[in-house]
Amino acid sequence: MSNSIPSGPVEAPLILASSSVYRREILQRIGLNFTVHAPEIDESLAARETPVQAVERLAAAKARTVGASYGKGLIIGSDQLSEQDGRIIGKPRDHEDAVAQLRAASGSTAILHSGIAVFNATSGHMQSDVVQVEVECREFSDAEIYRYLERDRPYNCCGSLKVESLGIALLKTVRSDDPNAITGLPVIRLLEMLRNEGYSVL
Repeated sequence: MSNSIPSGPVEAPLILASSSVYRREILQRIGLNFTVHAPEIDESLAARETPVQAVERLAAAKARTVGASYGKGLIIGSDQLSEQDGRIIGKPRDHEDAVAQLRAASGSTAILHSGIAVFNATSGHMQSDVVQVEVECREFSDAEIYRYLERDRPYNCCGSLKVESLGIALLKTVRSDDPNAITGLPVIRLLEMLRNEGYSVL
């Protein structure tokens, strides 16, 4: 993890290295002026890589890869994986996989690992970190699962839960130091990283 504060002001724009509409909406809500550049990287997990190691590596790789296309700028990279009973849970492959994910989630607790990285394309300085969210689901029936999937269609969401909309109805508790981390972008940590680079929203 690299968190040293570099010297010199930053005059570069912000670039979000993600195609996620949810991360884009979060940055828009806090009033950041940014552009979007979707990264093209291999997101396969390395052998014996833990979820924490994976999301931090992938967040940094996304930021660095997009940063290579720019001579200046602060590039924001992020990645998220869910861990349940020692198993890594990603986005569902299809409807049947989403049903299976939600059946396994009923009455259980998962840890969402959200990696965040800021790459300064001007200086080459990289910051990266991981923020965890503990999500406890209530017990729910198959009928609720099918109704939920039909209404919310969370097929592009980790663990088949779109918690920023109807998915919240399936939850019992959420514990985290950063409420935005549940949607894959830990904003409190991100803003700290941006301040380290001389960029402040206030």
